[in-house]
Amino acid sequence: MNTVAQAREARPGEGSTPVDWEVAAATAARLVRPGPVVPRAEADVAVSRLRELASTAEVHVREVTGLGAGLPLLPGEVVDRPAWVRAAVEGIAVLTGTGSPRASGGFGGVLASTAGVQAGVVLSFLSARVLGQYDPFGRPDEPGGRLLLVAPNIVAAQRALNVPAEDFSTWVCLHECTHRLQFTAVPWLRDHFAALVAEMITSMDTSGGGSLLRVPEVVRELRRRSRSGDGPVGLVELLQTPEQKVVFDRLVALSTLLEGHADHVMDAVGPSVVPSVDVIRSRFTARRRGGGVLDRVLRTLLGVEAKIRQYAEGAAFTDHVVGAVGMDGFNAVWTSPETLPTRAEIADPAAWVRRVAP
Repeated sequence: MNTVAQAREARPGEGSTPVDWEVAAATAARLVRPGPVVPRAEADVAVSRLRELASTAEVHVREVTGLGAGLPLLPGEVVDRPAWVRAAVEGIAVLTGTGSPRASGGFGGVLASTAGVQAGVVLSFLSARVLGQYDPFGRPDEPGGRLLLVAPNIVAAQRALNVPAEDFSTWVCLHECTHRLQFTAVPWLRDHFAALVAEMITSMDTSGGGSLLRVPEVVRELRRRSRSGDGPVGLVELLQTPEQKVVFDRLVALSTLLEGHADHVMDAVGPSVVPSVDVIRSRFTARRRGGGVLDRVLRTLLGVEAKIRQYAEGAAFTDHVVGAVGMDGFNAVWTSPETLPTRAEIADPAAWVRRVAP
């Protein structure tokens, strides 16, 4: 059953501890920092313009990608930080099958609440950094998913980068509209992604505490990498079973493709739509890598650094393939799950071209 329902049915068993998402949302709401101070009239203009751009930007995305002909142009939602947290909680709960937020009483309920507090802390951190988000799973009454634009964060980033407001807002909308088009123009993608998540959840649930038995092996591997100078690897990956790693690699490859494709498109639209696109990209890339020591540590712990690498690796894959076989050739990637790149092919795009688009 390759549907979102599979992800819902892969919910933790009686002996495990789901996250209490009500606690997560409440914790994040208390910790969320206010956005930049903006005069009301200026804020109203920014919100109104973002709503318009959410639809018009997709027209440009369709022209670049060749996807979505005939599909309706859908609006976007302009939200503040607390609203983004609520939407994120709803989307995660639906995807992971934990839509019933309250765990049963007793010790399981205490652990679920603790996990909720931890999740809330993470969400509060991210709420000040996320510029936009497309959630393909959204609400049941929104078959096109939810495209969210976090107005205070867009304004804050635009000010920090010192770039034209209209250009930057358009640039952000191009990225999120690309994500929306990926899922609305590729009919099987939504269910395929949900099925991978369901498979990952199931494997984690059935492996139980087995990962703890691999801690000594993990420590030895970390030491070996430190001595040899090998590149960093996530702790989650080192703790995985071989079966989990297969699913994890497929999820990483897919998300890297989606992010990199969106990054490619937002730049490929070009200066005729975003006149300062080159300046924005240069300054935004530097901003992604920057931050203080504490901020960099938190980003590493929360997986944000890995996400930044995904943008770069996915964009490099897309750039290479489009350069080699054109956008029509690249679009063979959306034919079926079998034509998606593997994690190895993301790093070696010529191998994907040889396999799928010779």
